[in-house]
Order: sequence, then C-alpha cells, then structure tokens
Amino acid sequence: MRAIILAAGIARRLAPLTDTTHKCLLPVGGRPMLARMLRALELCGIRETVLVVGHCADQVRALAGDRFGGMAVGYVENPEYAKGSVLSLYAARAYLEAPALVMDADVVFPREFLRRLLAAPAPSALLVDRGFRDSGEEVKIFTRADRVIALGKKVVPERWDAVGEGVGFFKCGAGDGLEFVRRLEDVIAEGSGVSEYEDALHLLVLQRHVGWVDITGLPWTEVDFVEDLRRAEADVLPHVVRLDGE
Repeated sequence: MRAIILAAGIARRLAPLTDTTHKCLLPVGGRPMLARMLRALELCGIRETVLVVGHCADQVRALAGDRFGGMAVGYVENPEYAKGSVLSLYAARAYLEAPALVMDADVVFPREFLRRLLAAPAPSALLVDRGFRDSGEEVKIFTRADRVIALGKKVVPERWDAVGEGVGFFKCGAGDGLEFVRRLEDVIAEGSGVSEYEDALHLLVLQRHVGWVDITGLPWTEVDFVEDLRRAEADVLPHVVRLDGE
C-alpha cells in the first residue's frame, strides 16, 4: 500500500498566507501539516508516498525530501495545478494500478484515521464523519448498509441509511484503480479539468462497491479558511496529540 497526497493547488481562500507558501506547509502546533501527515503515514506502516506537486513545489520537496524517516517519497508534477484536483490525481494515475491511499494534504487528524481505513475489510473505502454540520461546503457521503452510494456537495440520492462528511481520504483497492482512472477521464472531458476528483469518485461508487469507515467523534479538521487554521491549532490539535501521544 502506497499513499498519494494531493499537494498541488493554490488555496486562494487562504490568501495571502498561501501566496508564496503552499497550504500544506502552514504550521499547526509549530509543525507543517504535511510533516504531521507524513509522520502518521510512516508510523502506520506506509513505505512509499507520492506527492502531487504544483504551487510552491520546491518548498514541498524541500520539506519531504526523497525519504521521510523510513518511508520513500516520490513526486509527480501537475503543471495545470491552478485548475481542479481531478488533474492532480490524474497526473498520478499510474500509481492507482496498485492499492493506494488517496489523501488531501490539508487535513489535521489522528493516526487512528489511517489505522481504521487500512484495516477496513472492503478493498476500497472512505472515511465518514456522521457528526458534521452541513454548511454546504462539505463533501457529503451517503451510505446504505455497508457501502457508499453517493458523494458530493450537491448530490442527494433518493434514499440512504446514513450521511456524513467526507474526510478526503480514500483507500482505493487494486481492482478499482483502473475504473477510477476511467472515471477521472470522464470528468476531465466533461469539465475541461476544472472539476474536483470527488466528482469521479461519485461516478465510481455508482458502479463499484466502496465501503465506509465511521470516524464520528474523533478530532479532525480540513483547513480551507483562516478560521479553520485557528481551529486546528486551538481545538483539534490538543485532542490529536492526546490520542497519538505526541
């Protein structure tokens, strides 16, 4: 199992903090978010991580290097990083031929997230937080029994058993990787590359069995706005540190 971290976008909603610094390099508790993520992956047994880079790529490379502890680190360039994340993941499509964790680079989370996702019996699975407040910004994941049936910010199926917020982590099994790539291609063709990779993931769950893992009650946040950064520092990180022991 390898990890693919999407760390290419500009993050304009965090400007001016991200004008000359990549969002994933912003510090939380004195350490860049990306460093925390790489540390969690290494400690959970991931031996290779591929970073998709674009905006401030040299800074990202300087932080991660070619090894992070015992974990090898590689890079894929997305020259069209100012467009949607679908192009970033498509740039790394060769790495979806084997089992992979697809991860957004802007999440502060405990290692328990990775443990649960890796241990999930379904070869492909998503993390779901059912304790969310729907502001319209969240990627919502709808489930029925043990599978995901729809996801997106505006997608609402006719019926479902449970709904929660997606964390931005997807375990993609080897049997679903090629189909996922085809769905990425469909989304790129329809939207000229300005769409997000979750649009392709929605198409995938309509065709393939994708399981879900409940992480309701565990501390985490995605960092999109300045207030998210403050919340990560003041509210989320102390609970993460207590769980992880560091």
